[in-house]
Amino acid sequence: MNKKIKMVMGAFLSVAGVLLLVSSAFAELTKVADNVYSYVGVKNASPLNSFGANAGIVVGSDGVLVIDTLVSAKEAQRFIADIRKITDKPIKYVVNTHYHLDHAFGNSEFAKLGAMIIATDADRRNLAQYGEETLKGAGNFGLTAQDMEGTSIVLPDITFRDKMTIHLGDETVELIYVMPSHTTGSVLTYIPRHKMLFAGDILFTDFHPYMADCDVKGWIESLDFIDKMDVETIIPGHGPLSTKKDVKEIRDYLRTFDMIALKMVAKGKDAEAIAAKLAKELPQRSQNEWTILRNVNAKYTK
Repeated sequence: MNKKIKMVMGAFLSVAGVLLLVSSAFAELTKVADNVYSYVGVKNASPLNSFGANAGIVVGSDGVLVIDTLVSAKEAQRFIADIRKITDKPIKYVVNTHYHLDHAFGNSEFAKLGAMIIATDADRRNLAQYGEETLKGAGNFGLTAQDMEGTSIVLPDITFRDKMTIHLGDETVELIYVMPSHTTGSVLTYIPRHKMLFAGDILFTDFHPYMADCDVKGWIESLDFIDKMDVETIIPGHGPLSTKKDVKEIRDYLRTFDMIALKMVAKGKDAEAIAAKLAKELPQRSQNEWTILRNVNAKYTK
């Protein structure tokens, strides 16, 4: 098994059994602007609710753009059913903010509807390289064969490197790639008319972030980029509706994590000692404290 996949699977393995005991909290699509809806603020993140991942839609005069597709065909079908409660307009585009399973493994259901799937060049390559192996090992994430029934890896049809603009009749959506951050190809989805941003996992609010694939320096610089944008409302990859205050908080979190971990590794401390120190020193988050140790193992002591 690929080393990177082992690392990603390991991040979920030790908690999967606990998470499955937590009753699933399924969010409803919430209206966040005149024509923008999103799942936001899922609590009790578990394999059965896409690990609390947010996803959303922008409804234009001639079609719908979807941001992320959740963890499986079944979750994507639930998402599509929720979309159909809001609009019967054709689903024309899907944006994968990044390639991780909780954000992109529902692609197949939207492809069946004729939607064009869009991502950065880098994360299309990542999904092509790691997707099938991750799907085969879905049990390591606490997902059963029944959970993943009908799920297949569908790669993006369209890719871009820096920026892309999508016109949905009367609505404009801008896709922006800054640099490697949460993944090598994580993308921002900006709706200028509403000063609204879907940040994907570049922003975690009240969740300890998952850092196994990350470039810490690039992530911090990407958050600096968001801070300079004309944005008032931010939908994070995980967590409730957010603002630039939350951008500052995750930036402080990453800086603190990196500084402490690097210093303690230099002193020869082991992963458990580093994680214990971080748990005391990091800005507080109510969700997913288990990621601290996994992040230390993935980024600093591997």
